Amino acid sequence: MMNNMCRAFHPCTSGGTQPRCDLWAHRPHHPRELQVFPPFSHAAARTAAIGSSTRHRDAAPEQRERARGMGDNEARGDDFEKKADQKLSGWSFFGNKYEDAADHLDKAGNFFKLAKNWRRAAAVYKRIADCHLQGDSKHEAASAYVEAANCYKKFSPQDAAQVLNNAVNLFLEIGRLNMAARYSKDIGEIYQQEQDLENAAVYLSRAADLFDSEGQSSQANSMTQKIAEIYAQLEKYQKATELFEEIGRKSINNNLLKYSVRGILLNAGICQLCRGDPVAINNSLERYQDIDPTFSGTREYKLLADLAASIDEGDVAKFTDAVKEFDSMTRLDPWKTTLLLKVKNELKKKEEEDEDDLT
Repeated sequence: MMNNMCRAFHPCTSGGTQPRCDLWAHRPHHPRELQVFPPFSHAAARTAAIGSSTRHRDAAPEQRERARGMGDNEARGDDFEKKADQKLSGWSFFGNKYEDAADHLDKAGNFFKLAKNWRRAAAVYKRIADCHLQGDSKHEAASAYVEAANCYKKFSPQDAAQVLNNAVNLFLEIGRLNMAARYSKDIGEIYQQEQDLENAAVYLSRAADLFDSEGQSSQANSMTQKIAEIYAQLEKYQKATELFEEIGRKSINNNLLKYSVRGILLNAGICQLCRGDPVAINNSLERYQDIDPTFSGTREYKLLADLAASIDEGDVAKFTDAVKEFDSMTRLDPWKTTLLLKVKNELKKKEEEDEDDLT
């Protein structure tokens, strides 16, 4: 049998009891030539074709399933919104049509969020707020505005700030000052992220006042510090200095906050440096010692003293070395680095002008 197989594939095989060539020793260069194919099966061909078609159709089943689910959620949201419209356009002999409509709209909003249609979800939550206002339910209306703002944050921060402001005003009307403070802070942070620093300062100031009225001094100080940083970025250095010093005085007698005072006084001192008056910074250092008797022994005090001396001497290199030494051990915030760079550039400009006068 082996001889017959060898002769079938290799004509070089001669007769005799042993074949002249061995099947394994003389393997052809193209293995496919030796493959033995099973009989053709129509059923197997159909199965293979169906399997190939199925793999092609199911190339991204998760994506299609997700898209189908999102479409279904949006359709269900449409249904609930239509039910709400029917409630609002009809008469209600039993119950309150605005409450019923708000319930339908709330379900619609949930489905629009599941579908990630944030624009429609935001619009629905604003409608819910209107329904609650019709029933004089101000707390529920404010909560609906907050939900609308969360949706607007996905695509329109300005609209988010606007509806949050509606919520804040309602919380103020019903005496929920802590909630009003919290969402005033959120509005300020939205404007800060959008680089609208003037509006950011307005809303953060309102948040600080509300937190302070609620006895939350830590939150109030945090808001005031953000406002001071914004004033510094707006080059309102005097106002920023005053706010930082106010925070330092309030914090020094608080066991939880007193250890942050030296950093706050550093902030105030940097704002003083930006005013370009070495005498003022030296006077400030004496005042800061009165606020915190331990301040003169800190690295923050040494940095401010060295910077004031370098400005007084017009020494750019000394100014740069002092900043680098401090920053190598305690990283300066970006806004502080930006202010110190401005001071350095002014100092360098003055040094160049002095050199020109000498020549």
